[in-house]
Amino acid sequence: MKSVRQRAILDIIQSRDIDTQEQLLEELRAQGFTTTQATISRDIKDLRLVKELTGTGSYRYALSDRKSSAASDTRLRNIFKEGVVSVDVAQNIVVVRTMPGLASAACSALDNMEIDGVVGTLAGDDTGILIMRDNASAQQFNGEVHKLLR
Repeated sequence: MKSVRQRAILDIIQSRDIDTQEQLLEELRAQGFTTTQATISRDIKDLRLVKELTGTGSYRYALSDRKSSAASDTRLRNIFKEGVVSVDVAQNIVVVRTMPGLASAACSALDNMEIDGVVGTLAGDDTGILIMRDNASAQQFNGEVHKLLR
């Protein structure tokens, strides 16, 4: 259902100027989708939509011109894999130890991976922390990272 809804969002923004989430929500409802504003907000983020200025001085949603493709995602994953020394978990906080000077790059890679459950990251010189939504998310992420580091 998510992919169908997101395809409809792309069709809508390509066929008419939509400048608010409320307008987008109305258009989706007119096409038979029952969804919420929060879901639309997540879809906008997932699709990497941006607001651009139109010729009439108003704004509209459009696809981003940024090339944040699989190639850049792979590059970020490599930075993370090559720079991380260890990962440990304490309740809902994941501590990432890196080689000196690489904590910021590792946290940036994690931020750009859009991992479910990550509330935010904070980096020092050789240590980064991830604040996870709950303890279970932290444990799951810790297990996945250990697989990645092998």
